[in-house]
Amino acid sequence: MARSTVLTLYLVSYNFAQALGWSLVLLRILGQAARTNSVDESFDVAGNLVRLLQLSAFFEVVHAAAGLVPSGVLASFLQWGGRYHWIAAVVCNIKEVQRLPSVFITFMAWSLIEVIRYPQYALSTIGLCPRWLTWLRYTAFIPLYPIGAWCGEVLLYYQALPYIKKSNLFGSFFDKLPFSYYNFIVAGLVLYPFLWLSLYMHMLKQRKIKLRRARMKRASRSD
Repeated sequence: MARSTVLTLYLVSYNFAQALGWSLVLLRILGQAARTNSVDESFDVAGNLVRLLQLSAFFEVVHAAAGLVPSGVLASFLQWGGRYHWIAAVVCNIKEVQRLPSVFITFMAWSLIEVIRYPQYALSTIGLCPRWLTWLRYTAFIPLYPIGAWCGEVLLYYQALPYIKKSNLFGSFFDKLPFSYYNFIVAGLVLYPFLWLSLYMHMLKQRKIKLRRARMKRASRSD
């Protein structure tokens, strides 16, 4: 019983801490845009915080692997790895792309998703999640996920390609391999539409399951 209480407190604390962090990201990029009437400085005001939040999100892979949450380990790892690679490997290492609108779009989409997702997780852990928040959690991603993925992440990868090739980014590592980091990103962009569609369809399927379960719980309580 004590262990269950400790784990519950940990999960609630972790999710609320992430929610607070992403709320700060949202306030910073919106505040910067309002002050300057520009989105050019989004990375300057929030880049390091986004990188820290994404790094700490590796705990979610650990949570899934340890059975603390009912998430798939592979799906959790791929989502974490994709995001962290984008911010840490590409954006943080290529100054020429840091002021592009695609950075702002990605930060905005990510933060809007996370300021909903993390509170929903935290409140669901203790059985206090309101119905509207559960609905929002499994609905907001429908427009935000493709906007962040295509108008933000994928677009920036494409915009970064000339700089990756020119600087031979991570050349010291990829020189040992039969392909360059540039080729790796190009291959990823080719495969991305298929992987993205598969994940998006999975998320839509999960939405139906989660909302149906929520309706069944409400019906059972009313009986």
